[in-house]
Amino acid sequence: MLKTHVIDEIANELYKAEKHRYSIDKFVDKYPEMNEELAYKVQERLIEIKCNEEKTKRVGRKLGLTSKAKQVMMGVHEPSYGVLLESMQLFEGDPISISSFIHAKLEPELAFIFGKELKGPHVTVADVLAATEYIAPALEIIDSRFQGFSFTLPDAVADNSSSSRFIIGERFFSPEQFDLRLMGMVFKKNGEVVATGAGAAVMGHPARAIAWMVNKLFKEGQSVQPGEVVLSGSLSGAVTIAEGDHFSACFDRIGTVEAVFTE
Repeated sequence: MLKTHVIDEIANELYKAEKHRYSIDKFVDKYPEMNEELAYKVQERLIEIKCNEEKTKRVGRKLGLTSKAKQVMMGVHEPSYGVLLESMQLFEGDPISISSFIHAKLEPELAFIFGKELKGPHVTVADVLAATEYIAPALEIIDSRFQGFSFTLPDAVADNSSSSRFIIGERFFSPEQFDLRLMGMVFKKNGEVVATGAGAAVMGHPARAIAWMVNKLFKEGQSVQPGEVVLSGSLSGAVTIAEGDHFSACFDRIGTVEAVFTE
């Protein structure tokens, strides 16, 4: 069992690595007892530090490792989740400096904006959709603090599931109009298609990933609050970002979200 001072130590090291943009070694090698449960305690402490140091607040959640292929690659059997902070949100049209990151990658996602509280322990896909006020196209910048983007599940969880920044498209839609399993997506980098996908790539249905997360949060006495946003997981593999890159993710019937990166 990790002692409280060790949880604080790991969280502080992760915070400093992100703030000063350097990568670190995996923690499970030093602390083999760090399992998923303890890693979420580190994540919670990390978020407290960020909120205090950056004078920011929680605005939602994000899912990670939602595709079966990624889970197999990582040797895990379920997704992970992290916290989105107000300080992490970027806006379409604003140039994004890559100097802010260690070794960032970009993922196309669906954003769910909630109109009602969503609380476990028995939340279903239908419950998620009923509580969702809007969906929108989104991009998430992920940026692991670990050397070579190499980590175990507990490491990734402790590192707020590799969260860094996110962009939500400016057009919002009611989810009732769509079958999100079948919603197609085309992901382009500098005008070239780098990936295609559909909502079903996220655990068969993007809302299923959110239902899983909400039911896990219930055990921690937490829930998704009205007004919060949840990024439901990537519809394709993550693509490495370089200076000068222009990305777009075009979703069937709900439009495109774009990001431009500078030095």
